Amino acid sequence: MNTKIAFIFFAFGLLQFAFTNKATAQGRPGIVMLAEVFEGDTFPVKYLPYLTVVEEKRFVSDYERRKWKALQKNVKAVYPYAKMAGDLLEKYGAEMAAVESEREKKKFYKQIEKELKAEFEGTIREMTTTQGRILVKLIDRETTQTSYEIVKEFRGGFTAFFWQGLGKMFGQDLKSAYDPTGEDAQIEQIVLLIEAGVI
Repeated sequence: MNTKIAFIFFAFGLLQFAFTNKATAQGRPGIVMLAEVFEGDTFPVKYLPYLTVVEEKRFVSDYERRKWKALQKNVKAVYPYAKMAGDLLEKYGAEMAAVESEREKKKFYKQIEKELKAEFEGTIREMTTTQGRILVKLIDRETTQTSYEIVKEFRGGFTAFFWQGLGKMFGQDLKSAYDPTGEDAQIEQIVLLIEAGVI
């Protein structure tokens, strides 16, 4: 930060602090401010609003630009479902902890499956293969578990194996883990832009 600007903020804070003390001493309502004590001296504190600075993305070709735009569109389409998956897994995990018998667990799994099918089956069927692949990655990002591990936990190893085999036939890998600094770096950049409200 420029020294002149920093001094203006500091002076403004001191003035506000002085007027507050004077008004309070005279029994009039004043301004209440945050303050911090540093080496025995009290300084008024004024926090600036959080600001996200994003560098403009540069492309080496028109093809690269189109690829980025397509990826951005696909990530924006599936990201809300990955967030919901994270929230639902947390909710169901807490509910599952209260279920003791295996019979009750199976009954609970069927109820969960029914609820999820009713809410998401139509939307997921409409997703493209690319969107499905991105969703699998983002579910791992949000839950810290691969889709394979989630299916295995809720439906058992055989069902997870079956869905993994079926997914492989259509170019999907339920075991694929999210790599934000490697092959999924561009997806991570787009997610951070979504979370910052930039796109």
